Amino acid sequence: MSKAPHEIDSAVLESALKGKTLLVYWYLLQQPTHTVGIRQVQRALGFSSPSIAVHHLGKLEDLRLVRKKTTGEYVLEEEVKVGILRFFTRMGRFLVPRYLFYSVLFSTMLTTYLTLCTLRQIAPNFYAVMFGLIASLTFWIETIRLWRAKPF
Repeated sequence: MSKAPHEIDSAVLESALKGKTLLVYWYLLQQPTHTVGIRQVQRALGFSSPSIAVHHLGKLEDLRLVRKKTTGEYVLEEEVKVGILRFFTRMGRFLVPRYLFYSVLFSTMLTTYLTLCTLRQIAPNFYAVMFGLIASLTFWIETIRLWRAKPF
């Protein structure tokens, strides 16, 4: 009896979702219909032959993350958050680093504070500005670091 993806040990999923298999899974996550064909995967990821795409889609099928339709296309069955995927969240069809929201929040708060101080001709509090700068900078660095580490 095969296990559902949520019943498979996360360590097993994490060890299986590496390299090109992770690239294929990431690509599938970004598709609006969560459905892909073998040739589509091959072309999009620059694989030298369709058999490489079939191999990695087969690995995802063995993990019960995708299902092969009768048309020959593969459809996403379940989203898992293991490895680098834990640090990304979905915005429509895009996967973005979770830290992006904190980066935007702290940057917006700092900008708003400095704008209000300027408009009211009040000297900004040194500690408030330093806190805002450090928080914004830290979250932007983490956001960029994760964006560069993304599989695709």
